[in-house]
Amino acid sequence: MDEHLPRKPSVTVADVARAANVSKATAARVLGGYGTVSDGVRENVLQAARRLDYRPNELARSMTTGRSGTIGVVVGDIENPFFSAAVRGIADIAKTAGFNVILANSGEDIEAEKAAVKTLLAKRVDGLIVTPSRARETSHLEDVVRSGRPLALLDRAIPGLSVDAVTVDDREAAEAATELLIGRGHRKIAYITACDTPEHRYATIEDIHTASVRLRIEGFLAACERARILDPTGLIRLGANGRAETRKLALELLGSHERPTAILASDSLIALEVFKVIRELSLGIPDDVSLITFHDADWTSVTTPPITVVDQPVYRLGEAVAKLLVARMKGEAAEPRHIVLPTTLISRASVSEATSSN
Repeated sequence: MDEHLPRKPSVTVADVARAANVSKATAARVLGGYGTVSDGVRENVLQAARRLDYRPNELARSMTTGRSGTIGVVVGDIENPFFSAAVRGIADIAKTAGFNVILANSGEDIEAEKAAVKTLLAKRVDGLIVTPSRARETSHLEDVVRSGRPLALLDRAIPGLSVDAVTVDDREAAEAATELLIGRGHRKIAYITACDTPEHRYATIEDIHTASVRLRIEGFLAACERARILDPTGLIRLGANGRAETRKLALELLGSHERPTAILASDSLIALEVFKVIRELSLGIPDDVSLITFHDADWTSVTTPPITVVDQPVYRLGEAVAKLLVARMKGEAAEPRHIVLPTTLISRASVSEATSSN
């Protein structure tokens, strides 16, 4: 577009009022959705607004009504299909309730998360949905609560923070996946996650600050300990927070003489990179390495072999958390709720019996 062309002036409430032959105050009530006017006057004003292509100044309206008609959403990684499916669920519920969604990505970085929350509050969102990256750094979330805006947590609850949350039972899901592998005779099982520590290695569960990852590792270790597997923590790998990092971890694991016979991936992006490395090293799934991943991403069912997954009801997670938030924005004052949705372990062809050769 030619930047030197004159800009079309914005249509104002006064313009609509003149076109509809009503007062500016009456036009403002109709366009702002507050106060009472007759049906005939409302239709007359709306027709004039459509004719003039009137577009409301959302900031000005929010300052007048105290509401912006928007929900702020902060997720960990918008590239991850898990979060994109959850956001779709949120957006569908928000649209039905008359709200728009403003999406921000934290990249699982706490400082980016804090900045996103601050920005969304400045934009006067009516409520916030956040996937917290750190369970122990919550001052910015407490600020949201103090501001009076409703807050709900997606995928990760925070004990001690009295707000609505919707999660799955991550501990039980990881336990069930690990037990499946153990039941097939696997003793050298690796767990790979994007979560990281300053030392880039797992030492104790206290070092893990992301709630869902902590619960999954607890489930993984509980199943290993019941099976009396020695030092299961030795095959926990942290820091798979990108393609290059995940590939490096997978090459290190699978290129060693003591490679694991099975891998449990914390999300489908990690699993996809692991899958590629297994092929690159001319290893076979499941003959050389069995593989299970969290999240039933589209690719997992069309590979050869198809991948066993922990199926999380991701869209329903988004729907459920949005419904809780909308209810709060409409004035619901009940005690905070923590909804836990069930997961399903879908067995496909990527897990086989461990043998002496592997």
